[in-house]
Amino acid sequence: MAGPDGNGERQLSMWIGTIAFLGLARLACRYGVTKRELIEGLIKIEDDRVIATLELDTPEWDEYFASSTVTQ
Repeated sequence: MAGPDGNGERQLSMWIGTIAFLGLARLACRYGVTKRELIEGLIKIEDDRVIATLELDTPEWDEYFASSTVTQ
């Protein structure tokens, strides 16, 4: 299934601590978004921040983008 960016979707299934879960619920409610939208937005903000610190075609760039191929 294609997501809003056209790159499809991946399933994420995990347990998180109660404090984090309740914070997630409060933040999603506060901003009027789903928990999924909040998590995706926070990840995009931080990923963009890190990418902005990297120079294209450097070992650091290659290392950062190579790490996305690792599955855990």
